[in-house]
Amino acid sequence: MTQTCGLALWPSRRVKSQMMSIWDQVDIVKISDVELEFLTGNASLEDDAVMTLWRPKMKLLVVTLGKDGCKYYTKDFQGMVGSIKVKAVDTTGAGDSFVGAMLWGLVKDLSSLQDEEKMREVLKFANACGAITTTKKGAIPAMPSEAEVRDFLNKA
Repeated sequence: MTQTCGLALWPSRRVKSQMMSIWDQVDIVKISDVELEFLTGNASLEDDAVMTLWRPKMKLLVVTLGKDGCKYYTKDFQGMVGSIKVKAVDTTGAGDSFVGAMLWGLVKDLSSLQDEEKMREVLKFANACGAITTTKKGAIPAMPSEAEVRDFLNKA
């Protein structure tokens, strides 16, 4: 089960308890830095703040940092993958593009959940998808193909 949340979709902070009620059941969680603050009540992006959200059943917790990339946490390792700088035109769809690419990468090779080098490659690809998406207008039309992402990463 994957859980993502978007503050713009939630009319009040009361939803926090509802979201957290399923937290012990999820395997993969992706939240943004803004959502991290909402869920923890702490503006810190430090690992201790993030780890207050960790649950024993989780396999992966990812915190996206917008143009700065993402942080990742598993049972065995944690780290950060920076993004590639682009000139953003429209950020609509960047998070969806990131999540789609991340899940695609994980499904292609589930061993990346236990292999940090592979995890970093999955997240590098996902970051590139998100970055490319911001360089075009619209959500769906801006989502890149695999070939576009590979080309983008080769030129970076």
